[in-house]
Amino acid sequence: MAAARLLLRSAALKASLSDVSAGVQSSTAGGSLLRLSPSCSLRLKTQKRHATHFTFYPDPVPTNYGPTTKMNLFQSITSALDNTLASDPTAVIFGEDVAFGGVFRCTVGLRDKYGKDRVFNTPLCEQGIVGFGIGVAVAGATAIAEIQFADYIFPAFDQIVNEAAKYRYRSGNHFDCGKMTIRAPWGCVGHGSLYHSQSPEAFFAHSAGLKVVVPRGPVQAKGLLLSCIADENPCIFFEPKILYRAAVEQVPTDAYHIPLSQADIVQEGSDLTMVAWGTQVHVLREVANMAQDKLGLSCEVIDLQTILPWDKETVCKSVVKTGRLLISHEAPVTGGFAAEITTAVQEECFLNLEAPITRVSNDQLLESGNDELITDVVATLVD
Repeated sequence: MAAARLLLRSAALKASLSDVSAGVQSSTAGGSLLRLSPSCSLRLKTQKRHATHFTFYPDPVPTNYGPTTKMNLFQSITSALDNTLASDPTAVIFGEDVAFGGVFRCTVGLRDKYGKDRVFNTPLCEQGIVGFGIGVAVAGATAIAEIQFADYIFPAFDQIVNEAAKYRYRSGNHFDCGKMTIRAPWGCVGHGSLYHSQSPEAFFAHSAGLKVVVPRGPVQAKGLLLSCIADENPCIFFEPKILYRAAVEQVPTDAYHIPLSQADIVQEGSDLTMVAWGTQVHVLREVANMAQDKLGLSCEVIDLQTILPWDKETVCKSVVKTGRLLISHEAPVTGGFAAEITTAVQEECFLNLEAPITRVSNDQLLESGNDELITDVVATLVD
């Protein structure tokens, strides 16, 4: 009977939609629909799909970490995890499907190389994954947990902000879970829709006791991930999934560390400071080139790299030099981390500012082309 009801409702819905598109009153098996005016918002429409273009800007080949090889971002993550498992016999990797390589292949081959006791799958329970990681880390082992998508990290929110972040403080520094690192694919990818496109870094920036890191490319991804794993505080490492295969660089094969909480000036300039992290760094580099070509402006681009604790000194020093600041991130503008940067900079550099600090973020980027929008904002800032 349930199947019959479903079929009847499906047939009625199809007939109703057919009549609605023609703008007439319909009487079908089970109900009627009133005539809709031509301007009614319920009329079937072709939805415009917004796409974002950006150019990946690879970093120069690093020369101070030994031999390098060509890697994309997910391969650099695999290399970092391989280095860790090889050097630390207590290290374990766990999460949904990691034993098979993960949905983005970041752990491919590691179970075969190090065994099922060190690289293993978990149930589909993010709260359980993080809770287990806290226990592993408190016991003294190195815990590397994977949340399959950053969008699904919220069921583990309580474990992260109320347990992991506060463990050291709550025990008077007698115990901690600083040997835990949480990895998660992060950010938009162009076709991920609402459950595979979010950028939740600002939620965790409000919680003392955590470190939150977002790399911009393969070289930074490996060095920053190894620094997170070695750090004495629990870290959340967000990986821009649109860059997993799009970003390719020469990456050192040996282990190396890039300092946390240290921003990187990827392009120097004198007229405007632009701050971003992850994929948006490449968007701003493209914007900086457009501003130079079209407006004759020299833009300084800073990759924040670590969201918490962030490098206020580097950003403020740049703003003192340029007098202007633009911050761009993929997350929504309301409550986004750009608001924290804005407040801190205006408190420290108020007398140096030549124009209001500007934020360009998700609410605006959905409605316009990424680089064109930001270039228009840049032109307004320097008017």
